Parts: sequence; structure tokens; C-alpha cells
Amino acid sequence: MVSDADKRKAAQLNEEGLLRYRHWELDEAIAAFRKAIEINPEQPDYHLNLARALVRYGDYEGTLKALGSFLRLESDPELVERFERLFGTALDAVESLLITTMLEHNVPLEMIGSSIQMWMEYRIAVGRHPLDVRNPAPWAAAIDLTVRKVNFREVPLKQIAEWYGTSPAAVRKRHLELISTLDIMPCDYRYFRQEQNPLDKLVEAASMFEELEERFRKL
Repeated sequence: MVSDADKRKAAQLNEEGLLRYRHWELDEAIAAFRKAIEINPEQPDYHLNLARALVRYGDYEGTLKALGSFLRLESDPELVERFERLFGTALDAVESLLITTMLEHNVPLEMIGSSIQMWMEYRIAVGRHPLDVRNPAPWAAAIDLTVRKVNFREVPLKQIAEWYGTSPAAVRKRHLELISTLDIMPCDYRYFRQEQNPLDKLVEAASMFEELEERFRKL
């Protein structure tokens, strides 16, 4: 039996984890969610939030384990059904459409893989928020567009929409949702598949500047 005091402590840790997650302090977020689960293991949201942090961290095995715990505790049948699909081996409608259309337009396999990864990570990161995939075309088009932009292989929005048989407005809406939910940035390491990532130079320059500043201040 979890006491009220322990429930409050676990809820506080969960809120701390969410704050850390939003700021990309993933080690701290994961630790906070795990502590919350240790105190109150019957709260499904703590397991779901842990899964969201782990998938952003790139720990897919841990993500599935956390989702499994969430599914054992969750009572919403629609939500359970949605997340159970992540454990299946069959492609969903968005993935099938993505692969078919991207192959038709000679997209490298590495970028197609990034697209499938992005869709999987989005479905987890969106958490309890509703996810309407009755029409897969806008989602597939938005993912294609987003991965292309990350990898500097852009195609006009109107052209992408035509390939998938949907409207530019619908694609734009979902593109913005992907960027917001996954916190995607230019050249994002998670989805960038070109030979050299320009962000490497920025990291190197920042490190060099830090060294120069340290030497400058040293007496």
C-alpha cells in the first residue's frame, strides 16, 4: 500500500522528470521517472513517461520494457491498442505508404530507415495525446518532408503533398507537430544520414572556443 505522502513524492519526481525531459536533461529525467516508479509502481503514466525519455535517449530495449509495464497497468483500451501495435512486426499504414512512396522517388534506404524511426519515436513521444491515423497520407507525407529537410534533400511542400495524395495544409500541420513533439532541429543527429553532419563543426568550434577562453583567463 502506497501512502499519500509517497504518492505526493512520486508525483513530484514525475513532474521533475517531465521538466528535465523538456530541457533534454535525459539522464536526470530517466532517473527521476525511475525513482517515481520505485515509490509508486502502479501509476501507468510514470512508466509511459520513462518510455518517452528512453526513446529520446536512444535506448529502444528499455523503451519497450517501460511500455510493457505501462500496458499492464493502463485501463484505456484505445490507448492500450495503440501502443500494443509498437510490439507488432507488421508495418502500419503510415510505414507502408512511406516506404512505397520514398522508394518510388529514389530516396536512400538510410533515409527511409530514419523515417520509420521518426514515426516510431513520435508515436511514443506523443504519450496520451490523441493520435488520428485513419488517413495515413498526411502523416507519411509530413515525415517524408521532415526527414528530407533534416538531410538537406528538400522537395517543395506542394510536390510532397501531391505524391501522397493529400493537401499541403494537412502536411504542414503534421510537420509542425513532429518538430514540436520530437523537438527536431536542423541536421538532427537522430535522423541525419549524410556523410558529414554540419553540427559536428559547431560542436568542435564550441569546444575550441571553450579551450581558448580558458587559456585566455589563465594567469
